[in-house]
Parts: sequence; C-alpha cells; structure tokens
Amino acid sequence: MTAQVLIRKLLPVLLVAACAPALADDPEFTLQLREHRFTPSEVKVPAGAKVRLVIDNQDGTVEEFDSFALNREKLVFPNSKGTVFIGPLKPGRYEFMGEFNQSTAKGVVVAE
Repeated sequence: MTAQVLIRKLLPVLLVAACAPALADDPEFTLQLREHRFTPSEVKVPAGAKVRLVIDNQDGTVEEFDSFALNREKLVFPNSKGTVFIGPLKPGRYEFMGEFNQSTAKGVVVAE
C-alpha cells in the first residue's frame, strides 16, 4: 500500500478523532416531546457556549423542531431522537415550536 493510499484511508478516521473531544465538551440538554408538548418548555443554557439539544420524540408522529430565533429546523421521527446544535448565544430568550403542532408544542431557550 502506498503512502498516498494509506493517508486517504486514515484521514477520515483522524478527522473524526480530532473533532470528538470538541463534541464531547458541548453541554447537552434534553427536550422530551410527548402528546405534542415539549418538556421542559423552558431550557436554561449557558450564554456564550455551544449547546447540544437532544429532542426525544416519544409521540407516534413526526415533528419538526423549528426556531426562527435560533435559525434551526430539525425533523424528528416518531419514537426517536434528533440533535440540534445551537450557540454560542447572547443572553436572552429564544422561542421554538413544533412545526406540525404549533398550538401545543412550544418552548423557549433562555441563555444566561
């Protein structure tokens, strides 16, 4: 095996390994979606930090996490989880909703 072939095969592995510590350091917060409602409906996160939101859809229908304030959209399939990275955020309130159940699936991220 030539050095070029070896480098091409190992490069993706090295890149993932290099990024893994950074991903592990992001604070993680879980939102449960049950009966078309987010729990908790208010999530307090540290201002100035990149944050991982895990959306745990326990409903039997698909939902789309949607936030204009956070500039994020994420489809989360029934009985599965989806991940959304946000931040770093300035201190403030950032509303989100479930696109398919806007009247009940509502919440806010509060950066402090």
